[in-house]
Amino acid sequence: MGTDFSKKGIGTKFIHAGVEPDASTGAIMTPIYQTSTYVQQAPGVNKGYEYARSQNPTRFALEAAFAAIENGKYGLAFSSGVAATDAVIKLLSPGDEVIAANDMYGGTYRLFTKVFERFGIKFIYVDTTNVANIAKAITPQTKLIWIETPTNPLMNITDIAAVAAIAKPANAILCVDNTFASPYLQNPLDLGADIVMHSATKYLGGHSDVIQGCLIMNDTELRDKLYFIQKSCGAVPGPQDCFLVLRGIKTLHVRMQRHCENGEKIAHYLQSHPKVAKVWWCGFTDNPGYEVAKKQMRGFGGMMSFELKDGSPENTNRVLSSTKVFALAESLGGVESLINHPATMTHASIPREERIKNGLSDSLIRLSVGIEDVEDLIEDLETAIG
Repeated sequence: MGTDFSKKGIGTKFIHAGVEPDASTGAIMTPIYQTSTYVQQAPGVNKGYEYARSQNPTRFALEAAFAAIENGKYGLAFSSGVAATDAVIKLLSPGDEVIAANDMYGGTYRLFTKVFERFGIKFIYVDTTNVANIAKAITPQTKLIWIETPTNPLMNITDIAAVAAIAKPANAILCVDNTFASPYLQNPLDLGADIVMHSATKYLGGHSDVIQGCLIMNDTELRDKLYFIQKSCGAVPGPQDCFLVLRGIKTLHVRMQRHCENGEKIAHYLQSHPKVAKVWWCGFTDNPGYEVAKKQMRGFGGMMSFELKDGSPENTNRVLSSTKVFALAESLGGVESLINHPATMTHASIPREERIKNGLSDSLIRLSVGIEDVEDLIEDLETAIG
């Protein structure tokens, strides 16, 4: 036991990451330690566990798994992806500045603008696909650069290594939201990022049955600061949720293989459809970010967006409401396929004028392509689009 799986193949690593047989029983899966507190041998004398907000064996196993699958040293689990993002911003002080992508998840934008701006943190939004925009926006007050790649929902690609080369001389932390790609397709720490964030609700959990977030990093001082925030602010997941994500990670590689296979077929089907005006998917060779995506990702995933030629509200809503296999729902990354209307669902918190300016139209439809039989998915879209 105690085998180092960090140098093994990606599938082997995902299956064994963070997991050791239970010392007392030999159970191959980490037990669910459903306890709020731990008996101490004497005041201040314990076995490393005091109170479950600070320590829990199930959560610690998951955090070790998070670190392993992202090629990092440290992982921290949070009660949601937004809670993980919240912890990163709490590293900052009033007057600090954050450079962020102008195309991002609506919940992140809401957290930045509606919560943290009130505490004196300034957010500057730029098109991060052009790294020169980031370099131009940096000031002595820049303490954090926050990027998504691919972005939600327009699938824009940012060159992580190029941004890291700008962030380090500026002493700015680079945090990458890697939710859309997952560790199967992309590892930002290997490209120079300081922190990787995931909504583990999505591909890591993979079964639409848990809400969770995580942060992964290599720097010990940064880990200690974020652990203090995790412990002090208390946005930690329960052991049952940690167990579910541990279980999900074991099949991440086989699920992502199918997500990628199905995603490619669906993207090309939509691109050739006479009633579809445009498809956003980073695997098309004419996508502006294709070469960067090819360089820093192992595949192109199952996320995409598209617009109909008849993008009227009536027709858009008709298609959204007509699918039978694709479920109309928020979220993404589960084994089942989802169809989503960002303007009224995941990105409704972004003012319409900002959405339109950044290319997110009222008629945009986002797909999270699941792992069903792709022929059934295509038939479902064919029937819905008409």
